[in-house]
Amino acid sequence: MPEQDFKTVGVVGLGLIGGSFAKAIRAGCDCRVFAFDLDNSALLAAKMLGDIDGVLNDETLPSCDLLLLALYPEAVVDYVMKHAASIRPGAVVIDCGGVKRCICEPLQKEAQEHGFCFIGGHPMAGTQFWGFSHARATLFKGASMILTPPPDIDLYLLDALKRFFVQVGFEKLTLTTPEEHDRIIAYTSQLAHVVSNAYVKSPTAQKRKGFSAGSFNDMTRVAKLNVKMWTELFLENADYLAEELGTLIENLQAFQTAIEAKDAEKLALLLAEGAEAKRKTL
Repeated sequence: MPEQDFKTVGVVGLGLIGGSFAKAIRAGCDCRVFAFDLDNSALLAAKMLGDIDGVLNDETLPSCDLLLLALYPEAVVDYVMKHAASIRPGAVVIDCGGVKRCICEPLQKEAQEHGFCFIGGHPMAGTQFWGFSHARATLFKGASMILTPPPDIDLYLLDALKRFFVQVGFEKLTLTTPEEHDRIIAYTSQLAHVVSNAYVKSPTAQKRKGFSAGSFNDMTRVAKLNVKMWTELFLENADYLAEELGTLIENLQAFQTAIEAKDAEKLALLLAEGAEAKRKTL
């Protein structure tokens, strides 16, 4: 086991992501883990399973070298604002949410005032399920961990974070800005959830038994989502998501026009364009 950079880690929120972090840290790192969740049953389960050493509270928070916030965006900001004075100077605070601009701007300022380092983060891993009961230590295996560090971040700290995230299962670290994160994630994640959710609303979906296979399952997998969380994520990134929706609607309209006109040449061209676009993403 290599020398551990972060001796004590705090995890706030023991849902799918936070619970998986607690389990993965326990499995891959030699450090203490304290956690907090409003759901006492999740805390109790984590303690009984040996995933955490104890509860993250006013006494244990100042001992944390690294704090992972697996909360909804507004709750992340609220938590840091409320507890900033208790976070140890020099500690690193990373959120794990799906939008970055609305979090990084206020919290990097707060971090500077109190002497700790705030970094926006987004683990590119998950399932259509949520809650501690679905958390697992292998959730992040082979995934990318996105970080949006401040421009003046210490390179040795970045190296320490890379080692930490590799230890908990991530394959690589992706560095970007909050703006670029939100712009790209609107397409790669948020739009996919909107499309899946809209697609399954067709009345035909209720008649599909015996007529569906992999394509239907792939398209509908993320239609079952955490409504409260995704509503907040969509609205916090409304500008970029609306732009992507507009592009998609234009593309769908082109298909509808060609199909209604039975224009084989135009339809073939549209399909060829899509196939080529997919090839370029491989």
